[in-house]
Amino acid sequence: MKGKFLVLIVLAVLAAGLLAGCAGEEGKQTTTTTPTPEKTTTAEGKKELKAAFVYVSPIGDAGWTYSHDLGRQYIERVYGVKTAYAENVAEGGDDERVIREFAEQGYDVIFTTSFGFMDATITVAKDFPDTIFEHCSGYKTAENVGTYFGRMYQARYLTGIVAGAMTKTNKIGYVAAVPIPEVIRGINAFALGVKKVNPEAKVYVVWTGTWYDPAKEKEAAISLIDEGCDVIAQHQDSPAAQQAAEERGVYSIGYHSDMSKFAPNAHLTAAMWNWSVIYSYIIEQVMQGTWKSEEIWWGIDKGVVALAPFNDAVPEDVRKMVEEEKEKYLNGEVPEQYPFVGPIYDQQGNLVKAEGEVMTDEELLSMSFFVDNVVGEIPAASE
Repeated sequence: MKGKFLVLIVLAVLAAGLLAGCAGEEGKQTTTTTPTPEKTTTAEGKKELKAAFVYVSPIGDAGWTYSHDLGRQYIERVYGVKTAYAENVAEGGDDERVIREFAEQGYDVIFTTSFGFMDATITVAKDFPDTIFEHCSGYKTAENVGTYFGRMYQARYLTGIVAGAMTKTNKIGYVAAVPIPEVIRGINAFALGVKKVNPEAKVYVVWTGTWYDPAKEKEAAISLIDEGCDVIAQHQDSPAAQQAAEERGVYSIGYHSDMSKFAPNAHLTAAMWNWSVIYSYIIEQVMQGTWKSEEIWWGIDKGVVALAPFNDAVPEDVRKMVEEEKEKYLNGEVPEQYPFVGPIYDQQGNLVKAEGEVMTDEELLSMSFFVDNVVGEIPAASE
């Protein structure tokens, strides 16, 4: 991502007071860390690399933090990096203390994994110029601070194709967290996938106003099912929407990770994160002494976003269609911004992008409208 592109998103996010990248948690927050290792050396006498991770929600949420922790485990296993983590860290409160403690303890790289940790990361980084900081989903950088994120809307689009092909009622539900551009962008990409295979289908959105609240998420999913939605998608951190679909006998689309174990019959596939790709890249740069601050925004072609295995219920022709669309990304047949290529219309029927026009990254990162096959409103952001 280019910094000048990301600046546009801040107005919407700050006005909302919703300082969270893609995850957050309501209620009591606690901090848990692994034991702090002493500075150690390898058998060759080299200093052992130490990396710390700061998480906004519990690892066991099967969502945002869970997916990041899989990446942490990967670099520990493959690269021999000594890692530690803090989970359930409150944004705008406990985050600066936790980040600073990791820096004081001598960690070489500190990954802060939620948008709301951005300012705390920058503040601490100023005091520790020899420590490398990597912030997920933010737009502020420094000489020793880089940013990273993934083009999840690409995977969302592919899952929308599955949902559009599988619905019988032409009503697809979407349990959404908070109305920031990232979430809106994901809903629209999903809806464009639905529209590609089923122009008659609509995507119905219900907002929970929280990133992680299983009870609210399940309630929202049930409300959509009661309205006739027979496929349930989500931008939430828990598998509660999947469980609701399983209990009610409808299909579902997961998010963050493969959630099929929570809904073996309902779960068709999921839009998944693979943070190990980015974490490996960064760790290799640090080990080689070539790390420099940069703004990473990678997609399917780099393997940062992907799809979970298909449920047996997904027909072969649907799978083939999804794979063909995926190949377009892998072969460079479409721009990174795909499926946001015109014609694109908003809910009011206004032409947003003419035939063949590609939405820019700036437009994606500040998205504040729904495409024409989405049913629901974007609420005014509030505290």
